[in-house]
Amino acid sequence: MDRRDFLKQSALIGVVPWIGPACAVIPGGRESMLELTAREDSAQIVDDSGPRTRIWGYNGRVPGPMIRVKQNGWVRARLLNQLPVATTIHWHGIRIDNAMDGVGGLTQAVVQPGETFDYAFKVPDAGTFWYHAHTRSWEQVARGLYGVLIVDESEPVPVDRDYVLVIDDWRLGRDAQIDEGSFGSLHDWSHGGRLGQWLTVNGKPTEQFAVAKGQRVRLRVVNTANARVFTLSFGALQPQVVALDGQPVNPRPLGKFLTIAPAQRADLVIDMTGETGDSAAIDMITRREVIPVTEFVYQPAAGKPASPAIPPFTGLPANPLAKALDLADPLRTGLLMEGGAMGGMRSALLKGKRLSIQELIKEGAVWAFNENVGMTDTPLVSARRGQTVVIDLRNQNRWPHAMHLHGHHFKVIERDGSSVDDDAWRDTELVQPGETVSIAFVADNPGKWLLHCHMLEHQAAGMTTWLEVV
Repeated sequence: MDRRDFLKQSALIGVVPWIGPACAVIPGGRESMLELTAREDSAQIVDDSGPRTRIWGYNGRVPGPMIRVKQNGWVRARLLNQLPVATTIHWHGIRIDNAMDGVGGLTQAVVQPGETFDYAFKVPDAGTFWYHAHTRSWEQVARGLYGVLIVDESEPVPVDRDYVLVIDDWRLGRDAQIDEGSFGSLHDWSHGGRLGQWLTVNGKPTEQFAVAKGQRVRLRVVNTANARVFTLSFGALQPQVVALDGQPVNPRPLGKFLTIAPAQRADLVIDMTGETGDSAAIDMITRREVIPVTEFVYQPAAGKPASPAIPPFTGLPANPLAKALDLADPLRTGLLMEGGAMGGMRSALLKGKRLSIQELIKEGAVWAFNENVGMTDTPLVSARRGQTVVIDLRNQNRWPHAMHLHGHHFKVIERDGSSVDDDAWRDTELVQPGETVSIAFVADNPGKWLLHCHMLEHQAAGMTTWLEVV
């Protein structure tokens, strides 16, 4: 599997908003039902001539069908489980009714093999979201159980092209099959998580997009990897960041690099200024090499003359997100993150019983929130509806953690005690080793909501808790 040789042979893909899986455009009414069958299948994620890789996918595809619906429309999806194990679907980043959140054992019963479950919810926010398995997600997401959910703005956004870039890494053997023997590896769970050695973009080894001079492109970047933080280089391109985790931000220059943690999304606007025949690349930067990810290839504008000047992009319309934070009198709590390799944690509470680190390792439980490993009977926070909540995320270990809050978007207000002046509202925030990040949100969505690390092996090994909004 020579990645670079394959990239040289890649053919130019035509101009379409989505490459690979079918796009399920939902009219937005309560009567429109989409069927999502979770099943075993195979996919051509290595190259066109090599072996197919056995995967688990929605409708047998990876990524699964892209769901596209208008803002304030309805998504109705029937999950049919044809896997040999139980599963659920979490609709990541959607401010959803609690019963539809897809967390087995907290918001719904798991869907057993052969069973179905109907999800039905209204989408209040326009933006880029995704859906994925939330039962044994450390295995099921790594096998391919995820897809993209796009909520289009009520009025069209002034762009010429709308492309999606779903980035994932896979741990494959020499036979191009998923390394199943390493699922549940204590090394992965106690270190950085399951990192793969094979990159895919939209379920393929690489991607190419056709553009023309004078066009404006909206690029939706989604990190679906279990644990890898991607650093993307945009070379000579000059993207503007216009949304993060589905929520609009004031347009801002990206610069040369985009760092995107597991589960995060970034919407970029790029003005294409090259000439016909030119190309512009996006690469992944690692400590050892530069790996091609995507290439924009300039083609003739199909009879449309190029604009002499592209007007400034003024931003995306705001979503109806509660932003009035009462920071004078919030409900405030701390979340201490301990454990992992070289973390120094000596003991923690597992199901109310204190165990030594040696005992915890035998249980595969090596991470703790506030000295508790995994879910507790009582919530981290019980907030009144409409109350402002501040959580101080304190990372006291050697590894970064992509902290994800269900059902809400939050704002980072402090970093290591210093105020943060940023208009971004996120659902997933990367907290670096030794760092303390304070997040604030309005607890306006009733129910029981998960808060966990989206390095999925860390979640499985203890980094999960929950909040209650009453």
